[in-house]
Amino acid sequence: MDLPKVDVKKILYATDLSENARYAFAYAVSLADLYNAAITFIHVLPEVRSRLDKSVIGYISEERWEAIKSQNVEEAREAIIGKRRDHLAIRDALHQFSEDAKEGREGEGFVTDDIIVVQGNPVAEILKYSEEKNCDLIVMGTHGQGTLADAMMGSTARRVLRRSPKPVLVVRLPGEDD
Repeated sequence: MDLPKVDVKKILYATDLSENARYAFAYAVSLADLYNAAITFIHVLPEVRSRLDKSVIGYISEERWEAIKSQNVEEAREAIIGKRRDHLAIRDALHQFSEDAKEGREGEGFVTDDIIVVQGNPVAEILKYSEEKNCDLIVMGTHGQGTLADAMMGSTARRVLRRSPKPVLVVRLPGEDD
């Protein structure tokens, strides 16, 4: 039987900066090291619900509210990229992801291709950037919620897995109950 050659050169690592995402990062780094692939980070800030928008607009103008939301997205983007010193926590979290994954490993590690911070629907943005960046694989963490909860509520990882034309590696924390 002839199997197709698997060639992974670009990995999209989707993170919500949770413990699950941190654990999944170790897999992204391991695969990047194995395939000599570059990693693109993506962190999606969910959009504010329209009901909240309407409530806030009752207190301030719509233009001012949009400016505030845009400023927050830009600050988060700059914090992850590391251009602002007052947002060291997010940058440090990504740096810690990297250090934890490299700890105890020999080799060159991985190359960061890009760091993307956007606001929007997490599923749509992950799928969009996996195509735009021509990624070969998506790596992300998930929360184990059990079969009933999984059936009733679709997680971001589950929806990405269902809709992505690209392979998706979904990583759960070890020891999570089903």
